[in-house]
Amino acid sequence: MKFVDEAPIVVFAGDGGGGCMSFWREKFIAEGGPDGGDGGDGGSVYLEADVNLNTLVDFRYQPKYRAESGKSGKGANCTGAKGFDKVLKVPVGTTVIDVDTEEVLGDMRVAGERLRVAQGGWHGLGNARFKSSVNRAPRQTTKGSEGEMRNLKLEMKVLADVGLLGLPNAGKSCFIRSVSAAKPKVANYPFTTLVPNLGVVQVQKHRSFVVADIPGLIEGASEGAGLGIRFLKHLTRCRALLHLVDMSPYDGTDPAENAQVIIDEINLFSPTLAGRERWLLLNKTDLLPPDEVEQRCQDVVDKLGWTGKVFNISAIKGEGTRELSGQLLDYLEECWELEKTNPELIEQENEAQLAMQAEARERIEQLRHLYRAQKRAIKDDKDEDDWDEDDYDVEIVYEP
Repeated sequence: MKFVDEAPIVVFAGDGGGGCMSFWREKFIAEGGPDGGDGGDGGSVYLEADVNLNTLVDFRYQPKYRAESGKSGKGANCTGAKGFDKVLKVPVGTTVIDVDTEEVLGDMRVAGERLRVAQGGWHGLGNARFKSSVNRAPRQTTKGSEGEMRNLKLEMKVLADVGLLGLPNAGKSCFIRSVSAAKPKVANYPFTTLVPNLGVVQVQKHRSFVVADIPGLIEGASEGAGLGIRFLKHLTRCRALLHLVDMSPYDGTDPAENAQVIIDEINLFSPTLAGRERWLLLNKTDLLPPDEVEQRCQDVVDKLGWTGKVFNISAIKGEGTRELSGQLLDYLEECWELEKTNPELIEQENEAQLAMQAEARERIEQLRHLYRAQKRAIKDDKDEDDWDEDDYDVEIVYEP
């Protein structure tokens, strides 16, 4: 199935049913009085998180959704039927944004969670509601109110504890195959990975975490080069980032310079994301001479000025991955335990994630505007090249 992580939709809540004007008419009963019933409420539109979904592709082909309107009231004090609600299933991890106000309506992280995105209209009142001691035969009713209409943007971000960063062919997919049961495609050419992949790393029984592999970044990704940076938003939910560096690049480039490219792109994309816990993984050490491994790895660390944790691994052979997974799980469990005892840490984490997501949306929107401007400029240049003054020169000949 095609992977789609963004989709614009329009939702219409149902209108409320109008009230009824009616009077009781029955044999032998004179002046029976008003008996017009109220209308029914309009249906609302809800989004529901479904653990069985992993893409928003369905919303690309059907962008408009409408709930049922309420029925009008009837005589004999009969109330109109309420309109049925419209429930849309979305993947867990979907963020809902109001396009017109740019307000984040909700972030659906729990399976089965429901979010009302459009309120149905209220019912109208029948004339029986307006009966009083001075007005025994009211002819007044009210119409039902209109339901809400909203332009929404759905953004899906994978739910993972750890995210992988690196250039294409740095060994990210190979790493996730080594530490989990996931089997993403692995090949010896760049951009093998085109969509995010998830893997569950089980260190011990009942002790595991989820790792996310995203397509590789290249220099200039913040300006739209390669696959761009739109997949980086999937890392905003991660507690820790693993930066993989190829220690034996096929093109003979410097590993330290390659690592610095990723660091620069992350800083341009989101300063908050750049400040997250990040570990350096020096991969493909099995391709280096055994007596030079430690020295070359230390040279990369020194050039980067890296002060965080560093691991020398070989993902394809599984060397060093077990120790890394154990330390990574210990770090995550420590974070989870601290949050249980200190609710303020949960608020800080939520604020950090909201800040990262806001920065990601702003940067991606800037790239979209830049792309559209470049596309318009190319079209305008092409139109100017096709225009020729000679084509519009007309010679007028007057004949008797």
